Amino acid sequence: MIFEQVAQGGCQSYLVGCAKTRMAALIDPEVRQIDRYKALIDAHGLSLRTVIDTHTHADHFSAAKELGRLYGAEVVTSAPYGTRHLKDGDTLEIGKLKLKAMATPGHTRDSMCLIFEDRVFTGDTLLIGGTGRTDLPTGDPDMLYDSLFNRLLKLDPKLLVYPAHDYKGRSCSTIGDEIANNPRLQKRERGEFVEMMRSLSLSMPEHLTEALRVNLSGAKSVAQLLNEAAATVPLYPMDDLKAGLGKPSDFVVIDVRERDAYEAAHIPGARHLPRGQLELRVNQAFPDPNVRIVAYCEVGKVSTLAAATLKEMGFPNVMGLDAGIKTWIERGYPTESGPARS
Repeated sequence: MIFEQVAQGGCQSYLVGCAKTRMAALIDPEVRQIDRYKALIDAHGLSLRTVIDTHTHADHFSAAKELGRLYGAEVVTSAPYGTRHLKDGDTLEIGKLKLKAMATPGHTRDSMCLIFEDRVFTGDTLLIGGTGRTDLPTGDPDMLYDSLFNRLLKLDPKLLVYPAHDYKGRSCSTIGDEIANNPRLQKRERGEFVEMMRSLSLSMPEHLTEALRVNLSGAKSVAQLLNEAAATVPLYPMDDLKAGLGKPSDFVVIDVRERDAYEAAHIPGARHLPRGQLELRVNQAFPDPNVRIVAYCEVGKVSTLAAATLKEMGFPNVMGLDAGIKTWIERGYPTESGPARS
């Protein structure tokens, strides 16, 4: 067996490969680690056949759909874009290796664990020294109690525990160690356990709403959209723009912020074309698709997206300012105010 554990900011993901067939699976992959997964797959000479999410993650963005696309791999998830949805007791074959699914709802309704030879991948159902929280969407402490005490903890105590998260630098545990030492598992009576879980005061994940939306739909996060846009949009130096003020120019500067922001202060000579109206007004604003355009916004993110959209619409000579008007003003560069000129 080939096994790699990949940690990133508390998130744990796992590459499991069959040494005989070189087929492999990735469990709970995180989008920021795609290059690392690719390097490990190449280093071991593996063929990625299966990508698995043990549940719908609420605190990071899954790489399952993207890795499935890159490798033509089967995507095992409860999300609609999954190519396979596991039921309790189903078996996944990874070459000569077999992983057995155990439904363990509680942290989320779709939570499952994967039992494999001498170990179990517990997702967020069982953590090292803790359990998954139950106060996020579809969480249920009663269901978690059943999943833990009536199912998972009845497995062989020697099984190694590999969770989807650990924030204290621990790589693994065992079922027996968790039964003996995990503080939350000492509440063995249902009512006590449920009350404990309901009384936890935990901060919400930073990207909760976006992560759930992206992981359920297979869509892209704002960060992904920005990274992809930035890869296609060249930047124009702010200092060069300032130096050229009042001189003949072969490009048009557009401010893609809302009207009130533009009228309060904008770069001298900039035209107003708000991002929300870009697609509807661009043909009228720029009848020549070869026009050179420099877009800017408040800090540089919206203008990058706007510039990428213009490129997709057939304007090849689009750039983004290398910072937003916030930086322009901080540098003491001149601005104008008032409505856009017709």
